[in-house]
Amino acid sequence: MIMSVGRLTVFAALLASIMQVAFSRGAGDRCFCQVTGNLDDCACDVETIDAFNNDQLFPKLQKLLESDYFRFYKVNLDKPCPFWTDNNQCGMSSCAVQPCSPNEVPEGIKSSNHKYSADANTQDDDCEKLEHLGAVDASLSEKTREALQNWNLHDDEAERFCVIDDVESPDAQYVDLLLNPERFTGYKGPAAWQIWNSIYEENCFKPFTVRRPVYPQVFRSGQGKDAPAFYRWLDGQCVEKRAFYRLISGLHSSINIHLSARYLMDDNWFQKKWSHNVSEFQQRFDSELTAGEGPKRLRNLYFLYLIELRALAKALPFFQQSSFQLYTGQPRKDQAHKELLLEVLRLADTFPLHFNENSLFAGDEKEAGKLKEDIRLSFKNISRIMDCVGCFKCRLWGKLQTQGLGTALKVLFSRRQIDDLTKPNVPRPAFQLNRQEIVSIFNAFGRISTSIKELKNFRSMLADFR
Repeated sequence: MIMSVGRLTVFAALLASIMQVAFSRGAGDRCFCQVTGNLDDCACDVETIDAFNNDQLFPKLQKLLESDYFRFYKVNLDKPCPFWTDNNQCGMSSCAVQPCSPNEVPEGIKSSNHKYSADANTQDDDCEKLEHLGAVDASLSEKTREALQNWNLHDDEAERFCVIDDVESPDAQYVDLLLNPERFTGYKGPAAWQIWNSIYEENCFKPFTVRRPVYPQVFRSGQGKDAPAFYRWLDGQCVEKRAFYRLISGLHSSINIHLSARYLMDDNWFQKKWSHNVSEFQQRFDSELTAGEGPKRLRNLYFLYLIELRALAKALPFFQQSSFQLYTGQPRKDQAHKELLLEVLRLADTFPLHFNENSLFAGDEKEAGKLKEDIRLSFKNISRIMDCVGCFKCRLWGKLQTQGLGTALKVLFSRRQIDDLTKPNVPRPAFQLNRQEIVSIFNAFGRISTSIKELKNFRSMLADFR
C-alpha cells in the first residue's frame, strides 16, 4: 500500500508522539515516579530509607531472623473467625502450613515461654520454686494471689494493640518460618478481598459514604475514575487517624510486594518455581491500572517502615538489660545472637531522620487518651480479622505481621515505662515483652525491610520495559 507524502508525514508524527509518550510514561515511571522525596507527616525522604535499609540494615537483620530464636513462632491457626461464618478455606497444597514436630523445636524455646532473665534460665526447678515463694507474701490467700495475677494480666493486655494467641492452648503449634515462607499461594478472589474490605471499610475511621476502590478489576473495566478523590477525606482527618490508615495501607502494600516477588510462575509434576511477577506488581501499583492509587500505596509502605524502625530503636533499653537473653538452650549461640540483635538495634538508633511519635496524641489529654484508645481497639479488631483468612499460610503471616505492628505501637506509646528501665531506683519496671511479641516485632519489620529491598528489584525490572 502506497501512502501520500502528507499522510505519511501525519502518520510519522503520530507514531513519534506515541513513542514519546511510551518512553516518558514507561512502566517504571507509572509505578515509581511519585515514590520519591519527602514523605507526608515526616521529616524523612524515600531515598534516605532506601540507602539505609538496602545497604546497611537489611543484611544484618536477615541473618538475625535465621537464628533459632526468631525462626520458631507459636501460633494457633485453628481459631474460628469471630465475625462471619468462614466456609472459604483454601484447599490448595500451597496454602498449607507444616507445623514443627516436637523434636524440631529447641528445648530452650519450649521450656522458656515467659523466661527472659539470664538467672531464671540457669536456675533449676527447686531454686525457681523457692524464688517464686519468696517473692509472694505468704500471708496472702490463694484467691488474693490469683486476683493479683489477673490484675497483672489485665494491665499487660491494656497496653497491647493486638490480640495474641494463647501459647498454652493445645491448638497452638510451633511453626518454622523459614520452612513456611510468605509467598503467593493462589488464594484470591471474593474471599480474600472480603478480608481487606472489612479492614478498610469498618476499622480505618473512614466515612461510610466514601468507598475505597479495592478491587483491581474495577480499574481494568474502566470504572473507578474518581478513585483519587478517595484521598480527599483522608487529608481532612487528624494526623493520628491519617497515620493509622497509612500503616494499614503500608502493611497491605508490603504483603502484595511479597506475593509479587515470590509468585508461583511454574507448577508441574517436576517442580514448583516461585519468582518475580512483574505484571502482578504492575496490577497492584501501576498508577494507570489503579487510578493513581498505586504510588500512594508504596509511599505508605515507607511510612510503615519509619514507624517500625522507630519502635525498634526505642526498645533498645529493654534488650540491653543484662538479664535479657535470646534463650534457646545453646549458650554460645544465644550470646552471639544477642550481640547481633543489639548491633541491629544500635544501627536502627543511628538512623538520621526518625519519625517523631511525640507529634501523635499531643492535644488535649482527655481527647488524646480517647483517640488513642479508639485506635488501639480498632487495631485489635484488625488482628482478630486475621483469624478469618481462609489460606492458612496467609493467616500465619497475617497474624504475625499484625502482631508485630501492634507490638511496635505498644513500644512507641510506652515511653515512660521504657525510660524506667534505665533508672536504678525502679525495682520492677512495668514494661515487658513476651517471646511472642519479640519474635513478631522483628519478623514483621523483616518483612517490611524485605519489601523495601524488593522495590529496588522491581524498579530495575520495570526499567527494562521502557
